[in-house]
Amino acid sequence: MATNNKYALITGATEGIGYELAKLFAADGYNLIIVARTEEMLQQRASEFAQQYGIGVTPIAKDLFNPEAAFDLYNEVKAKGLTVDVLVNDAGQGQYGLFVESDIRRQLDIIQLNVSSLTVLTYLYLKDMVARNEGKILQLASIASELPGPWQAVYHGTKAYVLHLTEALIREVKDTNVTITALQPGATDTDFFNKADMLDSKIVDTKLSDPAKVAKDGYEALMKGDDKVVSGFKNKAMVAGSNVMPDTTVAAQMDKMQEPRKK
Repeated sequence: MATNNKYALITGATEGIGYELAKLFAADGYNLIIVARTEEMLQQRASEFAQQYGIGVTPIAKDLFNPEAAFDLYNEVKAKGLTVDVLVNDAGQGQYGLFVESDIRRQLDIIQLNVSSLTVLTYLYLKDMVARNEGKILQLASIASELPGPWQAVYHGTKAYVLHLTEALIREVKDTNVTITALQPGATDTDFFNKADMLDSKIVDTKLSDPAKVAKDGYEALMKGDDKVVSGFKNKAMVAGSNVMPDTTVAAQMDKMQEPRKK
């Protein structure tokens, strides 16, 4: 079994950055509570992690597009008698296209997943962590949190929310032993673009980040108790540049990067 008795709860743990983060926690001896929508994929990952790392894995299928799912998840974990030492809010999606041409119901679903469910889990687990005076939270914020995003206006808006929420909470818990870290990757080689109907965007042709490298940057920052980390030199330069350029210029640059390829 695990070398320590700690538990990390990871949403979106079956693929992409969440999957890579799960492997890092498991390698460090954390037991895992892995959350995703697909029962079959969860079971597959659970046996993979348990066999490879000799840890305890609790898979829980929850659809965080559902407004009650985050509350249900918290109650289910509590009913199992498990204490969450680290919360990783990784689950998130986008939707590609011009805002006025998009499906508003789909955009509201994305706000539910990226903002509302994340807020509920952060609230419930942060409350417990502050009461115990220990714990860590990793929020997937993306460099989109710092940049206006034509063609992905709602997604960028949700990530700005995640970053601002995190920065405010870091201040609020400064006198405790609880730390909160925002991980800000750029475009990463995951299933994100497929789910966002974004495979025609020019950004897919750029050099995408390796999810394992992004996860490692996030994991190390989390363990050190850093406030935030931008993963990758190119992304660091982009965020730094955006801080000195007018927002209209940044938006125009992002428009060029994310617009559809010429047919």
